[in-house]
Parts: sequence; C-alpha cells; structure tokens
Amino acid sequence: MPIITSIADLKKLAKRRVPKMFYEYCESGSWTEQTFRENTSDFAEIHLRQKVAVDMTDRSTASTMVGQDVAMPVALAPIGLCGMQSADGEIKAARAAEDFGVPFILSTMSICSIEDVKAATTKPFWFQLYVMRDHDYINDLIDRAKAAGCSALVLTLDLQLLGQRHNDIRNGLGAPPKLTLKNIINMATKPRWALGMLGTKKHELRNIVGHVKNVENMGTLSEWTGKQFEQKLTWEHVAWIKERWGGPLIIKGILDVDDAKLAVKSGADAIVVSNHGGRQLDGAMSAIRMLPDIIDAVGDQIEVHFDSGIRSGQDVLKALAMGAKGVYIGRAYVYGLGAMGQAGVTRALEIIHMELDKTMALCGRRNVTELNRENLLIPEDFRGRFEKP
Repeated sequence: MPIITSIADLKKLAKRRVPKMFYEYCESGSWTEQTFRENTSDFAEIHLRQKVAVDMTDRSTASTMVGQDVAMPVALAPIGLCGMQSADGEIKAARAAEDFGVPFILSTMSICSIEDVKAATTKPFWFQLYVMRDHDYINDLIDRAKAAGCSALVLTLDLQLLGQRHNDIRNGLGAPPKLTLKNIINMATKPRWALGMLGTKKHELRNIVGHVKNVENMGTLSEWTGKQFEQKLTWEHVAWIKERWGGPLIIKGILDVDDAKLAVKSGADAIVVSNHGGRQLDGAMSAIRMLPDIIDAVGDQIEVHFDSGIRSGQDVLKALAMGAKGVYIGRAYVYGLGAMGQAGVTRALEIIHMELDKTMALCGRRNVTELNRENLLIPEDFRGRFEKP
C-alpha cells in the first residue's frame, strides 16, 4: 500500500482502481471545463498571511453547521452514482463521516437508497433533493427523508437540465454500467472494484427504482430521468418544498448576489455558493471568486456554505476566512472512496483536518471560528463583481 499524505495521492490511487467511466464522471466538468479548472486554480491566487510568536496550543476546529455540532465545518457533498466508485459507496462514506463527526449528504441520484444508508448508520445524515416534474415522487422522497430522521434537506437549484459533459457521453455512463467491449476490458483491469460490485446487489439508483411508477430497470430509468428535471423550477417550488419539509433547509447552487437575496427571502436556513463543481454552466465564475460578494450581501442574514474546488485543508481555510460557515468536499472524498473504500474516505477527512489545523495555527489562530479575511491576502481584482450594462 502506498503512503498516502495528500488528496492528490488518493486521486492517483483512485484512477488506478476505479473504472474509467466512473473516475471520469468525478474528474471532469462540462463543455471546455474552464469553470471546472478555475474552481481549483483560483484558490492559488489567494495567499495566506503568516503570523509568528503566537500561542498555538489548545487549538480547536469544532464548530456548527445549521445548528449541528461538527468536528470541523466540513460536510461530505452529495455525489451522484457514489456507489459506483466503490461498492455500497454511500454507506461507506456515511459511516466515515459519522465516525469523524461531520455531516454526510446523500444525493437523490445515489446508488444506495435513503433507507439503505439509514439502516447502516446510527446518526442523522442530510438529504439532497432535485426538483422533478413528478411532484408525487418529490413528496414521497421528502416523506422518506423525514422517516429516516434526516436532519437537513439540501435543495439543489442549479440542475434544471444537464450540462453537456463530454466524457460521460463518450463513456456511456450508466448505473449499472453499459457493457460495451471497451468498458468490459477496462473493468477487467480493476479487480478490486469488480469483486466489490459482485458482493453487493446495489447497482441501480435505488432512491428511484421501485419508488416511481413504471420504473423497474435501467431502460425505463434512463427514459424517466431524461424527462424529469423540472425546467419550470421557480422560487414558488422552493416555498412548497420548504413547507412540506418543515426542517432546516439549505439551498445549493447559488452563484449570484441577486439569487442569494432571493434565497434569504425564501426563508432558507443556509445557502451553498456552488457551481456544481463545474459540471453545469461552463464559463461561469469559479465559486470562490463569487463567495466574497455573496458573503458581503447576505452573510449577516443567512448561514453561507461553500462548495466547488476544495482539494485541501488550506482551501477549506480560505473559504472559511472569506466568511463561509461551512465547506463541502466532493471530489476530495470520492478519490478516497475509489482508492480505499471507507478507509479512504476517513483518510481524506484526516488529511483535510490536519491541513486545516496546521494552516490555522501558522496563520495565528487557535479556533476555526476566529478565521477572517485578515488571515488572507486577496488580489484587489479577485472578486467576481462586474458592472451591469
């Protein structure tokens, strides 16, 4: 087993162990992938302010996210098809998050169902919801999340239709995977992954199959999902879902100040500044560039979380110092899942925590809640503000 010291190490190992179609599902963006790339590269433009001769003892990364105590203000982001990175992947990630003391967010488009994850864990997790045209199904999903004791609902608004993701189309992405000759040959080179998949019956989108009328197999599932994302989605849908849910509501996919203000008016408990990891609107600003403007506009009215581009604990610190109250990691933990299963997710969390803790200390802070923009050196032209025509 190679020595794992960074998220980059987990990424290399995952590339060796996960079939190409699922690795590239995680490690790609839409169209030219400009936004996907800038989500990470723009972090490098933010520098840290080093402090010396400061007492670094008794440090703490503990905080809260929407009223929930967390070991560090980091959550595992909702990832579709997570159970195809590693057998029973959502269960493995949820258990790792529970043990570490951070929230796990289950995707609507997960392989393991709400009930599967509930049966395998002992503490509440969060559930991410897409708005579908089939409102009866949405009501049912919300009721199932309530029954499972989910402690927050993460409503994603930036996927009314799928962005053009070239790699997914070329690879014939599916769950279960399409058995083309090319895919069969590739999967044959991933024996650990294949053995894991042989040991589980969870190969489909189990939040959907068996819960939607006339959706019983991959063919009918693909046809249904292709027509179901609600292109008429408006803030009226948000109001309906908020009332139906009745618990903490987090709105994910905010990348515009005006949208952030509307989210506040909707009564949401938190928003997530996110561009869907660069997998939707290519050419949009990186999430980290938009974060300061959104914080300045609504940060005193609503809890602001951050998503898209996090690959290290230093990235986490930069987002927190900008003003975010919580940070979501997606690809960073999926690399761990693909590389080493549950142990890999735990290792990813350990790396993120170690990097956050040490960087915080070298910036002269002992408590993660003390981080602010004084800890950063930000270029004057960094923000995403443009004059409107």
